[in-house]
Amino acid sequence: MQLGAMMGRTGLGSAAGLSLQTYSLATRMTAPNSRRYFLARAAVAASSIATTALCAGAATADERPTSPEGAAFEQGGPNAQLYGQAEGYPVPSRELAIAQGNPWPPNYRVGAFSHLDAIYATRSLHRAITPSRFKRADADVSYRFRRQHASLVDYLSRRPVTGLLVVRDDSILFEHYQYGRTDADRLLGQSMTKSLAGILLGIAIADGAIGTVDDTPEMYVPGFKGTEYGRTPIRDLLHMSSGVDFGEERDGGRDLTRLWIDMVLGKGFTKKGTLNSIKQFNRRIAPSGTRFHYASIEADVIGVLLRHVLGKPLSVYMQEKLWQPMGAEADATWLVDAEGIEVAHFGFSAVLRDYARLARLLACDGAWESRQLIPADWMIAATTVQSPNHYLAPGKATRSLGYGYLLWVLPGTRRQFALLGLNGQRICIDSASRLVMVHTALEDSSEVWSMWSALVEQLG
Repeated sequence: MQLGAMMGRTGLGSAAGLSLQTYSLATRMTAPNSRRYFLARAAVAASSIATTALCAGAATADERPTSPEGAAFEQGGPNAQLYGQAEGYPVPSRELAIAQGNPWPPNYRVGAFSHLDAIYATRSLHRAITPSRFKRADADVSYRFRRQHASLVDYLSRRPVTGLLVVRDDSILFEHYQYGRTDADRLLGQSMTKSLAGILLGIAIADGAIGTVDDTPEMYVPGFKGTEYGRTPIRDLLHMSSGVDFGEERDGGRDLTRLWIDMVLGKGFTKKGTLNSIKQFNRRIAPSGTRFHYASIEADVIGVLLRHVLGKPLSVYMQEKLWQPMGAEADATWLVDAEGIEVAHFGFSAVLRDYARLARLLACDGAWESRQLIPADWMIAATTVQSPNHYLAPGKATRSLGYGYLLWVLPGTRRQFALLGLNGQRICIDSASRLVMVHTALEDSSEVWSMWSALVEQLG
């Protein structure tokens, strides 16, 4: 069975990408589709700067890339009035954003998903002095969804997607933005952020800051001493199989809301701080390493561990180890909690082409030009299900997906994996072909998996 059909059947949604407590949304108003183009898709032109070796890294230029020919931009999109077009896609105030909660009512989503740093405190990762460049090529992809033929443009005409970017190795094949967003907008990755924490942990082990994934957090962070999370092997935290009770969606997401209020907002009668906000969840209900249970807090344990052993913010470490070495063209931002520590389960925002650079790096098992930025053996372990962890396999961890080191493993014989976030944030990677897709959106849709399957079949 094709991946798209499997995903459509499972209805995979919030459990794969839940980041913050979803409060009750305002009643959704209906509006006619006001989609209109203000810039037609330009003819695709090839860049004169290129590299010839697969995974050798994109070529570089001496100045920051500008909006290229070949990218398409639209002021509207499907149901644009519902998503705030008439109001100019407003950004909610901090007070309103806190009261409404992620993913926010539809009319605020475009603004909030592209301006999180205007709502909450963030830390910046600065771009490379010399950004890497992509070539451009054209691609014509068609697929079937619900017995109908469709193209990438058809998909965008009916799905609330803010940005869609398809890249094969160092060539951009398709780049399209809707709802007034552009290639200069930093778009929120939601729970894709968790995967970044896992990648940084692999680099920290290679740097000698942490021994192995068989170590426990309490070996490095005194504040975790004697707690259930503190005595859980790092490997099991990466696999979201700690066995510690945390109800991601139970009782309307009560535990996740509690963590958010205590750790990120720093509210309550007593200021708990980051460590105590995590340590309050301290009841074991299963042996570690025996079952998959999606829990955002397990990424936060990894984040605190990294902050402690590195002695520097995660944003700074990622900037030094990944963002600048891979030639990021724009600054990124990462949400910080009430103590100024990066929230490892949510809040990273970047422009689409930088997400694609990161995805290309992962597709190449951490290699960029002549440098190994992420250990190759870490990438293999992070994106495959190893024996005896059969409970993490696709169809076992969830009805269709498997789980690695804070990365999702896709079903099938090809090695494919993904970073996933609430409301349709997707980075999908086919390692063999170096084909990647970056997808930012306002809602989830199972159709994206049919489209990705077609991309791999026809371009991979």
